[in-house]
Formats: sequence, structure tokens, C-alpha cells
Amino acid sequence: MTLKLYRPTPDGGMEPTPVETRDYRSRLRSRRWNAAPLANPDTPKTSPWIAVGAIGGVATLTFVALVVGYLIRLW
Repeated sequence: MTLKLYRPTPDGGMEPTPVETRDYRSRLRSRRWNAAPLANPDTPKTSPWIAVGAIGGVATLTFVALVVGYLIRLW
């Protein structure tokens, strides 16, 4: 069950507010000021495989630095 919100009409009556199907991006924008859609044409999409590889590479380098530091008794 949902709560129906009513708004005034020009003739003094009340009418239900229309239900909008909204995704998360439209919830980030203000309905009140009719803001522009959120888009960034300057940044190309990154492949998920490249992103996972970059994070995996940083994790591997961190692990190797910790192991080497432990072996040479740096920490």
C-alpha cells in the first residue's frame, strides 16, 4: 500500500500526484528545478576487465612489498 499525495488544482480542488517511475539517477536530480541529466561525455567507459586488472595489480604489488619488507626485516 502506498501513500497517495494530492496537489491543488487551479479551480481549488485536489488531484492525486502522478506516479513516476524513477531510477537512481533521476533520484539524484531535483524535480523542482528540472535539473539537467547527469552525464559525463568527457570520460569514456572503462572495461570491467581493465578495472579488475588494475585493482588486482595494486593488490599484488602491495602484497609483494609487504612480503619483501618482512623478509628483509624492514618491519
